[in-house]
Amino acid sequence: MNPSIFKAYDIRGIYPSDMNEDAMVLIIRSIYSFFKSELKKDNVSIALGRDMRTSGPSLFEVAKKTLVACGAEVIDIGLVSTPTFYYSVLKYSYDAGIDITASHNPKDWAGIKFVKRDGNKIVKIGKSTGMDDIKEMALKGEFPEYTNDGTVSERSDVLDDEITDALETVDVSLLKKFKVACDPANGMGSLYVAKLFERVGGELIKMNFELDGTFPAHQADPLDFNNLIPLQDKVKEVGADFGIEPDGDGDRVFFIDEKGAVVPATSVTSLIASEVLKKHPGEKVVVDIRYTRNVQDIVKKNGGTSIISKVGHAFITQDVNREGAYFAGESSGHFYFGSTGGAESAVRVILYILQALSESGKPLSELLASLRTSFESGERNFVLSEGTDSEKLLDEIVSENKDAEVSTLDGVSMDYPDWRVNIRTSNTEPLLRLNVEAKTEELMKDKFQELTNRILKSGAKEKSSGH
Repeated sequence: MNPSIFKAYDIRGIYPSDMNEDAMVLIIRSIYSFFKSELKKDNVSIALGRDMRTSGPSLFEVAKKTLVACGAEVIDIGLVSTPTFYYSVLKYSYDAGIDITASHNPKDWAGIKFVKRDGNKIVKIGKSTGMDDIKEMALKGEFPEYTNDGTVSERSDVLDDEITDALETVDVSLLKKFKVACDPANGMGSLYVAKLFERVGGELIKMNFELDGTFPAHQADPLDFNNLIPLQDKVKEVGADFGIEPDGDGDRVFFIDEKGAVVPATSVTSLIASEVLKKHPGEKVVVDIRYTRNVQDIVKKNGGTSIISKVGHAFITQDVNREGAYFAGESSGHFYFGSTGGAESAVRVILYILQALSESGKPLSELLASLRTSFESGERNFVLSEGTDSEKLLDEIVSENKDAEVSTLDGVSMDYPDWRVNIRTSNTEPLLRLNVEAKTEELMKDKFQELTNRILKSGAKEKSSGH
């Protein structure tokens, strides 16, 4: 087994060379052994779901049979988005969950996300919560004997329940009817978007809604902004109020305003934070360390408390739960709620946008402009030259900015009164990532170029990020 398939937040690799049916047996046995040990139970109840990838049906059946052989109580929830998967574990009080998905990765990838429930909280299993133990078990191949006394039941009402619960977060009677375009790129987001608009009404312009793991239209990765161009064009063509672009498994979502412009994820975080705090003053909002100024300004203005988190969905879920936060937003398009156990809920995000547009009567671009207090660069990625020590490079950059307020929560952040920067190594790739924000667009561009030049001076090479 290729040990590199065990990532920071999930297990993921090329099918069938790295992730295949044989590997799946070992991985599932390891995960189940881990759950039994953690939960101190012999018969662990596990929600089992999958995405639409072509490898999904085969890997799903292997996972199901292996869990039954291990003695699990398997609840087959079928084809689901990742947020729907998380919701099922929490809603029905299952002990744990396993989702066969490779998120936004290309069509030849396969993977697994898995979680356990801790009361009313979701715990995502990653490096800090058990992934290394599972990796070691899978590589050694040493497990308890099969008991062959597991069971399987099916559940088909999860999405309906998810939508019903989400609708309670807003006053649906006040929502106006909007024209909305959506391109889920043949991924799982099509399921919850279609179901939501069946309930709230309006005109939904569907693009690439058929589930298809070959991604015939384009890759289901909204962080590569080239993939957003068809939706941007459609929004302008049909005169939509806004556009929605989920990723392959539906746990990330990006938006297009009525002018066809990509909405920065932190602008969505600011919008939802302002909506939440109007009705729930004093609540906590978590934001990741890449861009903080806009969100912190809005949260402070509306009487809330902001908390800065490390980058990565497992870390942010952990912080939401630990801090008892109401909401969290990440600049990669993940949005989290305390009410969903700290997990993502794209449905709630869409509802809050519909609520804000209904109450304000303003177009989305105007509404977001009124909330902006800082300009963001977009992320630039660098491949370091061989032999370059990333920590040493970051130390050098800090020493060249002695008057900055420095944080080492995740990489290095340097704060000045009018601008700030975060430079960090990637959790998932051998890259250095640069993000700059400033009070004016001109200052942001100047500092972004200045720091880009400084990193290139070390021998690094720029890597396109799709922005």
